[in-house]
Amino acid sequence: MGAVMDGRADVWIRTEDPSAVGAVRRAAAELAREAGFDATRTGEVGVAVTEAVSNLVKHAVDGVVLLRPHPEMARAVELVAIDSGPGIADLGQALRDGYSTTGTLGIGLGAIRRLASRLDAYSLPGRGSVLVAVFTPHGMPAPPQRCSGLCRPIGEEVVCGDAFAFVATEDSVIVTVCDGLGHGGAAAQASQQAVRIFLKQPHMSPAEILERVHRGLGQTRGGAVAVGLVRPGSVSFAGLGNVSGLIVTAEGKVAMTSQPGIAGHPGGLTHQYEYPLPQHAVVVFHSDGLSDRWEPTTFPGLLTHSPAVICATLLRDVGTRRDDACVVAVRARP
Repeated sequence: MGAVMDGRADVWIRTEDPSAVGAVRRAAAELAREAGFDATRTGEVGVAVTEAVSNLVKHAVDGVVLLRPHPEMARAVELVAIDSGPGIADLGQALRDGYSTTGTLGIGLGAIRRLASRLDAYSLPGRGSVLVAVFTPHGMPAPPQRCSGLCRPIGEEVVCGDAFAFVATEDSVIVTVCDGLGHGGAAAQASQQAVRIFLKQPHMSPAEILERVHRGLGQTRGGAVAVGLVRPGSVSFAGLGNVSGLIVTAEGKVAMTSQPGIAGHPGGLTHQYEYPLPQHAVVVFHSDGLSDRWEPTTFPGLLTHSPAVICATLLRDVGTRRDDACVVAVRARP
């Protein structure tokens, strides 16, 4: 299985206006029908989405939501909700049906949990909340939660110049992240071309894939590209340009080495590095739309959450609005 996110697929909806509730509910219903949900399940998705977005409209600071097919399972619908509000002091209590609070994402969390195939939430008092709800057709299990990624364009741009893709097998996940040079359509063209090349031969080594991407971006603007192969106990990594690859534990992070240069431009050497992967570590890849000046110790308990929640939290707290941004998180074991 694999996922392709070229940046245009991630359409973020701001929730300052009450009209966002209806817009997101309609988008959710359309995605559910396209994924083959029956009328009853489609209605349940609508109720859960309405609860989540209504609460953001009422209480959130800088609230945004994203609806999309799940990166690991095309027939699943994923809702990502992010805010920078007051946070929830007791998330466990807020997840109980019927519990109400003036804190963001409190109202209706229990109902969303009951209706979703899987719900994961992370909240820090004073820093806001992240919620990721996954919906599948009745009788279908939820996706495994091994890998996820998010893209966000610069400012009010509708096309993101960053992209990611991954392919997962039973014992490995191989990932690419490309930051197309600049912004807008030409940058997106370069990153989408990198993804297409990656997906043609995803079973090659990271260095071999990166070399092919390097050659294949010659007719585009080019960009910074990283390819990582994550397996239990090890990571193989090849990068060219300013894309970060990090091995993250609760105690800290190890930056993997990317070579200087721009994929698609003359020069630039591709080299593969091997790294040990601690059992409970998460591998994070991100473009320079996220600062690398963050420490896992400032996000207590985050690594126990799903890759989607990890990505959303990092995008909110260390992402910049002055650049396209892309972040991917991978767990070697589900």
